[in-house]
Amino acid sequence: MLDMASVRSIVCRWVVPAAAFLLVAPAIPAGAQTLPPQAPQPAPSVDYTQRQVQPPLDVDRDPIPSPDYEAPIAPQVPGKALSKANNNLYTLQENVNEVLLNCTVVDNRNRLVKGLKQRDFQVWEDGVPQAIASFVAQDVPVSMGILVDDSGSMIGKRDTANQAALDLISDSNPEDNAFIVNFSQRAYLDTALTSNVEDLKAGLAHFDDRGMTALYDAVAASADELARHATQPKQVLLIITDGADDASRLTLQQAVQRVQRLGGPVVYSIGLLYDSISREDADNARSDLETLSNQTGGLAFFPASPDDIDRVVAQIALDIRNQYTIGYHPTHPPSLGGFRTVRVEAHDRHYRNLIVRTTTGYYPRQIPQMHEAAQVVESHSQ
Repeated sequence: MLDMASVRSIVCRWVVPAAAFLLVAPAIPAGAQTLPPQAPQPAPSVDYTQRQVQPPLDVDRDPIPSPDYEAPIAPQVPGKALSKANNNLYTLQENVNEVLLNCTVVDNRNRLVKGLKQRDFQVWEDGVPQAIASFVAQDVPVSMGILVDDSGSMIGKRDTANQAALDLISDSNPEDNAFIVNFSQRAYLDTALTSNVEDLKAGLAHFDDRGMTALYDAVAASADELARHATQPKQVLLIITDGADDASRLTLQQAVQRVQRLGGPVVYSIGLLYDSISREDADNARSDLETLSNQTGGLAFFPASPDDIDRVVAQIALDIRNQYTIGYHPTHPPSLGGFRTVRVEAHDRHYRNLIVRTTTGYYPRQIPQMHEAAQVVESHSQ
């Protein structure tokens, strides 16, 4: 753990003007004063090994716009085709209007099904069959956001949560990268996207054990961070929490819509509900995590005890590393806007029934991978 004099790291936040949002703010020394919004200072180089000051989520400068905010829909949806060159490096290529779906296939006993071909899949958008344009069935790297509950109820579970996060990193593709977000009533980016395990450990060590739980806000802000800064074509969020949301400005459905508008990521959840004092709180947390995961193509897990968490983490890692990526060009032009429902089926003569898990749909829009945005920094007291 860092000492109490250490400065908290960058908060996940949006810059509301236009459609550009910002989660990461540059580091400033401990004790620095709030910079006037009308005269922001040049951003210093960022040292992610130190905690950094950041604004709260409950003001308009945070990464979450007001709940009634609706992101504008751009006229096109860029797709990304994954190819592997002779040097074994994966290359992400732009294909205009291509929708990419990360799909997990299991049999009727919930066992992963590998080795399927493009011809084994069918895709529907709004009930209309779609022609598959690209297909990848490989263990490809991912960019991952790890969100860990920082609220007071996690005091006795934080070591377990941290170990689960580190186990997932250890079990993942060696080319994966990740960032750490600790959240209570505010969300903090305590380690920016990196493959350095020591930096990730440092981010997990930032635990304040206080405050409420703004889960929905943290999910939306972290999805935006991936959309803006992910270096891998596949994107994943892992949530580790022990309770229901009680502090977000966004609703659950607004958080889901934000993820879907960004074209991903897949959300996996671990609910540490085995010793919940309130049955109602546990039920609400279970429902929320299942919704976030199911509607994005992921899974929610609820281990019965700390001893069960190792198995859960291993299953998540296996799931991520054995997905199919399917691309198609939608028959309806993106300019029509609106939410598009998606359904994928798989059939193989060796299996009686196959279940395909993927996102329930998406919103046509353009997802910028690189961006420029103004940065505003203010002090945060411990």
